[in-house]
Amino acid sequence: MTVVQLTDVTKRYQSGEGTIEALSGVDFHADRGEMVTVIGPSGSGKSTMLNVIGLLDTPTEGTVQLKGTDVTAFTEDELTEERRSVIGFVFQDFHLLPMLTATENVELPSMWDTGVDRRDRAVDLLRRVGLGDRLEHTPDELSGGQRQRVAIARALINEPDIVLADEPTGNLDRDTGETILEELTALKTNEDVAIVAVTHDDQLVAYTDRVVELVDGEVSA
Repeated sequence: MTVVQLTDVTKRYQSGEGTIEALSGVDFHADRGEMVTVIGPSGSGKSTMLNVIGLLDTPTEGTVQLKGTDVTAFTEDELTEERRSVIGFVFQDFHLLPMLTATENVELPSMWDTGVDRRDRAVDLLRRVGLGDRLEHTPDELSGGQRQRVAIARALINEPDIVLADEPTGNLDRDTGETILEELTALKTNEDVAIVAVTHDDQLVAYTDRVVELVDGEVSA
């Protein structure tokens, strides 16, 4: 099943020097149970593409579909709901709150819904990524690799259909990065999610199902 599909997506920004075309006629899709890696040089449009997929930015032209529904013209409230229920995010800098425990950080995306208790799922996810003995530890008591595992568990708390990973191994040494990639590989299968990872790290390519290269805002043939 295709989770996300971009069709002929173009994104332009206005700047002091005129119009910048960050994406130009991009076609892209990601299916359940696969990891797609997006590579390309700095300024190639990778971050813009990830923002469009994550509904953090809207295309100037073209369409974005999530699970077969065209969300291009959704209101901000509708986009927020789609992000909450369909998309999980893993950031290079982890973005964990320092005053919260690992469990509380994982629970955070679901805390707005007072009718849902996700603590059991948070604990289960942390155990599955090997942090069952770190449930009550705060981020400053965790290593970089452990913090990234917390971030991965947090991305899965709302049972998303797709996980977007922005340089998921960027702040990790090679051995720790390999461990994180093994975790992502297992999770794409166990959770049946699509994973889209933007990276400069050649190590990630070895774990991916498909590589998409962007050059000057276009998908390279």
